[in-house]
Amino acid sequence: MKRENYALSKQTGTNEVAAPKPSLAFGDAVALIVGIVIGAGIFESPALVAANAGSNVAVLLLWLTGGAVSFIGALCYAELATTYPHVGGNYHYLKRAFGQKVAFLFAWARMIVIQTGSIALLAFVFGDYISQILPLGAFSSALYAAIAIAVLTTLNIFGLQQGKWTQNLLTIAKVLGLLLVVIIGLSFATPSNPSTPPTSEGTWGLAMVFVLLSYGGWNEAAYISAEIKNRQRNIARSLLWSIGIITSIYLLINLAYLRGLGLVEMAQSQAVAAALMRQALGEVGAFFISLLVAVSALGAINATILTGARTNYALAQDFSLFRFMGNWQYQKSTPGMAFLLQGAISLALVGLGSITRNGFETMVDYTAPVFWFFFLLSGISLFILRMQEPHISRPFQVPLYPWLPLLFCLVCGYLLYSSLAYTGVGAIVGVVAVICAIPLLYLDRYLLRNK
Repeated sequence: MKRENYALSKQTGTNEVAAPKPSLAFGDAVALIVGIVIGAGIFESPALVAANAGSNVAVLLLWLTGGAVSFIGALCYAELATTYPHVGGNYHYLKRAFGQKVAFLFAWARMIVIQTGSIALLAFVFGDYISQILPLGAFSSALYAAIAIAVLTTLNIFGLQQGKWTQNLLTIAKVLGLLLVVIIGLSFATPSNPSTPPTSEGTWGLAMVFVLLSYGGWNEAAYISAEIKNRQRNIARSLLWSIGIITSIYLLINLAYLRGLGLVEMAQSQAVAAALMRQALGEVGAFFISLLVAVSALGAINATILTGARTNYALAQDFSLFRFMGNWQYQKSTPGMAFLLQGAISLALVGLGSITRNGFETMVDYTAPVFWFFFLLSGISLFILRMQEPHISRPFQVPLYPWLPLLFCLVCGYLLYSSLAYTGVGAIVGVVAVICAIPLLYLDRYLLRNK
């Protein structure tokens, strides 16, 4: 049996092969993408952006620019995902463009660093905020984080339908909650020192790092491309609609922050959304925003869990060391063992974060450089695949090629540099974790030759 064949050879008792099938409608895909992107970032980053922007207009321009960059990236991914719909997403593109070794390094990085680190990061955000409502002691945040990962992983193992309906409900709840914050901020809150000038001229480059962090996650649509109904039409639509919705919400929420707090108070706030709601509604408002952030984090965790296990499944089709993750449960439309391993690694990272007592920051350092490196390679793969496979049908093509994909790659390169320049020891740990995959790759090749 060829190793290029990603479908399992095991039959389900009928003539159908146990492999991913189209189960997600256009609205499901939009809910997943919006749910992943609108997570912790919009509650953490606005204060940091304001501190580096220099003016109210600059704040809004930065968030609008972040949306434009994400829109360009979404156009690139729309071409890749519609041309090569596959459960492995980036893994499949990198394999076709760079070969199996690079694809293996990516899949390993996603399993050990990128996806599991993101799950742990979001789980710590959930734990931090839910602990404001009901603390569980010294390790309250880590305990809540572990519970969230365990429960949501279990839900997704039960089946895609359970996972997607959980995601849809959480996404609707968080979007409605954010819109309520916007209404309250624009209508009731007034800044205590609106005329105070900013304390610095600002650094737009650093501000863009935080902006693009908050926009991160829309690329996860690549991992559900094989499961979207009418994918030639709905993949591109779901990406572009999602970016439009997210950009609109981000602009409105930052306008509400500026209107309710003012630039200086916004820049100095440790929890800008809580500060806005406390000023408008008192402690009841602060309680509400803590609950909203917890719900937002849960939505992002669930979507990240759902898409992350798909790369592990794709990895299992090509490498014998990970063949145990290649069991696709046809009736449930889910890779059960891939979910279990992903959950176990995520829980281990929660343990690491609890030891350092700095869980969120540790996970940001751990994931950022590895993420942007492979994001850059994905952008480059678009150029390579255009040259290597010029005759393949492309239902969607990036407009203004090659200029828009080139701009996307330049942004990815800048974010790779920034993530290495601004992160700490966690970045080194993440890079070392990826390098550890190299001996495993050669071990797999050795086992294959000696079968």
